Amino acid sequence: MKAIPILFIAAGLSVASAQAASLVDATDPERIVQLMRGFGSSTLESDDYGDPLITGRVEGSKYGIYFYGCKENRNCKDIQFSAAWAGYDISLHRINEWNKTKRYGKAYLDNDGDPAIELSVNLTYGVSRDNFDDTIDWWVITMKEFEKYIQSAN
Repeated sequence: MKAIPILFIAAGLSVASAQAASLVDATDPERIVQLMRGFGSSTLESDDYGDPLITGRVEGSKYGIYFYGCKENRNCKDIQFSAAWAGYDISLHRINEWNKTKRYGKAYLDNDGDPAIELSVNLTYGVSRDNFDDTIDWWVITMKEFEKYIQSAN
């Protein structure tokens, strides 16, 4: 009789282990690169601090994914999608209007005065592959909507 509960515990641990292995987190930048390639081009590099940096294009728009909360350039905790568009003259009022009316994508004018957008993603403890694919999809939609938004301001 004691063997049956032990079998259930072992089976539960096996399922939990398999679920953890399928989670996407910021400790494996190469896996995120591979997932991004399903949406466009993607390359793994390093930023000025030595932390992972993914750059690529989705539907013609260039983006970057920055890694944060890293320990010695590894074992990062979260990421931030980022994109900017040069050559657009958009007012701070329009940027604020975007932030006021949209749920996804924090907009701002970068140091050069170019419109930029970011989407931060907490990956501490991991998320499912489906959840991460959905996050990428939200990023792609947000980038396209923001690009249309800044084009309509000119």
